[in-house]
Amino acid sequence: MQVFQLIAIGVSLLVSVVAIALFVRAAARIVGVLRLGQPILGRRDSPGARWSMMARETLGHTRMLQWTLVGIAHWFVFVAFGALFFTLLTAYGQLFDAEFALPLIGHWIVYEWLSEAIAWLGLISILGLLGYRLTHRPAGELGRRSRFFGSRMWQAYYVELTILGIVVCVLLLRGLEYALGNGSALHFPLTFFLGEAFAGLSTGTLETLVHLLAMTKILISMAWFGVLAANLTMGVAWHRFTAWPNIWFKRHADGSTSLGDLPPMNVGGKALDFADLDDLDEDAALGVGKVEDFSWKGLLDFTTCTECGRCQSQCPAWNTEKPLSPKLLVMGLREHAYAKAPLLQADDPAKAPAAAVKEAERPLIGDEAAYGVIDPDVLWSCTSCGACVQQCPVDIEHVDHIVDMRRYQVLVESNFPAELNSLFKGLETKGNPWNMAQNARMDWAKNLPFEVKQVGSEVEDLTGVEYLFWVGCAGAYEDRAKKTTQAVAELLHTAGVDFAVLGDGETCSGDPARRAGNEFVFSMLAEQNAEVLREAKATKVVATCAHCFNTLKNEYSQLGVELDVVHHTQLLNRLVREGRLTPVAAEASVASRTITYHDPCYLGRHNKVYEPPRELLSVIPNTAFTEMPRNSERSFCCGAGGARMWMEEKIGQRINVNRTAEAVATGADQIAVGCPFCRVMLSDGLIAQQAQGEAREEVEVLDVAQMLLAAVKREPVASVAAEPSAQEAADPASVTATTAVGALAGTTPAETGGSEPQLAPHDQSPGPRQPAEQDEYAAAQGDDSATPGPVHSAHTPSSQATPWDGSPVDSDAAAPTQPDPEERPDTAR
Repeated sequence: MQVFQLIAIGVSLLVSVVAIALFVRAAARIVGVLRLGQPILGRRDSPGARWSMMARETLGHTRMLQWTLVGIAHWFVFVAFGALFFTLLTAYGQLFDAEFALPLIGHWIVYEWLSEAIAWLGLISILGLLGYRLTHRPAGELGRRSRFFGSRMWQAYYVELTILGIVVCVLLLRGLEYALGNGSALHFPLTFFLGEAFAGLSTGTLETLVHLLAMTKILISMAWFGVLAANLTMGVAWHRFTAWPNIWFKRHADGSTSLGDLPPMNVGGKALDFADLDDLDEDAALGVGKVEDFSWKGLLDFTTCTECGRCQSQCPAWNTEKPLSPKLLVMGLREHAYAKAPLLQADDPAKAPAAAVKEAERPLIGDEAAYGVIDPDVLWSCTSCGACVQQCPVDIEHVDHIVDMRRYQVLVESNFPAELNSLFKGLETKGNPWNMAQNARMDWAKNLPFEVKQVGSEVEDLTGVEYLFWVGCAGAYEDRAKKTTQAVAELLHTAGVDFAVLGDGETCSGDPARRAGNEFVFSMLAEQNAEVLREAKATKVVATCAHCFNTLKNEYSQLGVELDVVHHTQLLNRLVREGRLTPVAAEASVASRTITYHDPCYLGRHNKVYEPPRELLSVIPNTAFTEMPRNSERSFCCGAGGARMWMEEKIGQRINVNRTAEAVATGADQIAVGCPFCRVMLSDGLIAQQAQGEAREEVEVLDVAQMLLAAVKREPVASVAAEPSAQEAADPASVTATTAVGALAGTTPAETGGSEPQLAPHDQSPGPRQPAEQDEYAAAQGDDSATPGPVHSAHTPSSQATPWDGSPVDSDAAAPTQPDPEERPDTAR
């Protein structure tokens, strides 16, 4: 052996032993930190489904591909990182023999072709990802609009350059192998030209170059292990190992995102029953007050964060200049957990490192003066919309962790925004967030032209009744939401659906209390409703409020109440498809109107209901539909979720104004919604826009049900017969029949008032609504016109409530603040 070859062997083996030992030690330290977390419920069920789900998400990159081009590039890098491990083994062999090849497969043409193709695709992809990161770095005007704002860029650059260096070494080694005469170009289809560049070099020189590149490849790889060992919180690198278990242990074994239901409060690995509250140990944590109160899965979440910033780019709080970034929140908790861990692991706390002792003195929730880990403004800015969870490629459960911290602040510290006092009081004493009288829950039905059956009055229970109509607090008390309730009731009555309501037997579902962290009030309300639902023998429920829909559908099963719950847009869409509701065309003189639709977070992201509302809107005659840029899975929140509807929005731009500006910018005449919370927020945002002259006065916010009702109640248009010609008079069969299309197809003259209906074509260009059409909608719905008023009026059920914080609307904040267009993933439509 040559001297250089001996040096290469010695250096490579020594560095490898040290690096791998450090890496194994670091992995053990990470496991030790995870073991500090609390037990958690239900993460080992259905192991077969979990293995299948993990394979789909990792090998198939199903979540990464939400950002298509970046996802494809990452997939090739992912494959290269794994598949080219065999080239690392080859490099060790090449230290001893420059012509070494792996046994059995080393000269197999399939392996050679695949390895070269993967290497080149990996090279192109890593250059693309490196270029993307460089062009989207948080510098200059991009600043916090970059999803990499706050990420530790050097770590990402280091990982990308490491992969780049390894792939280059692989390709050059293949070229040198060709130059040494280890096969024809058929065995080196994509690197033979590199080998030809080495033509003319002696065999000894070529072998020395092989030893050099093999050593270089090994040193680059081992340096990577060493850097990981020195940086336990380097999620951009460690996620290559931690993402697999993090995905396997996600909340739902079927692979669905950790949205919809919130897990019950976890105490010692068991769901807390408030009836047993007095039996708990004194040190039992209600929620999360210290980092070690998080479950081990929570600590694994923090460890796995790649700092990619997808969550940050979609967060409504971050995009309206608020301090909450889901990414930065997770990063802060990770740094705190690993800094505090040595104290928690020490046998004698007095001998723990001083840095760990100092870190332990920090409150988990505290402002800058208290040197808190998480600022209260960060914690309470969350709307629980789920955009972060939807976007996360490694299944971090941000919303669960935020609610757990809120639970501790509410139940133990009694430290929460002052506005929530009125919410909690109303829920506890009156069963609704507006503190309204319980006996007023049926006021919405007083002026309907038919009787609405109430359980315990007109019917004893729901036996024989098809649906329980869950009205909800907003639907019973809030003026605008009442119109939705009335519209749904009238449509169900028209379609012949047998339904009943609970009336004053209904109380708040508990959603605002639970998302605000008051698990005690949620439990009280939910148990009360559960008892009523059992006594009423409820099985099928229709709800207009997306929050009630989600809670009844996904969370009441935690109380042993199993219900078949549908949203009103789902049921109404089915009734239209079955022909039990028939939208009627307007007169030809009535101009077409343009509609855009806002996806409620708790209907869309949390429950994957996207198409029924759109299908309903598509059958309303004389309309054209246009999507907002942010729609479906990437819809922007209205700002009401997470109990934010009852909290003042003092920082940055108002979320509802941001979303309303986006809707207005589409040129739509009507903004359709499917949730009363969204309607309040967008209506108030529209009022602000109109007051500033930034939206046409004709624009209005309506529930999908109201739009459908107006079309169903519209009088059919009679066709005007022309004077028949002599031929037509002699042969009536020669006259071409008028054909009904769309929702009226298949109807007879008798079914449409004795005349053939005529549907006006959909006008694809937005235009102002004509006065005749405005009058028609006003007659069908009651005047819901927007007059200058508050930006957000959730504190009272009246649409004429006073401004919720009295602050003026900043006209400069009307235009929606969105991430850099290059930062946004492909839209679903």
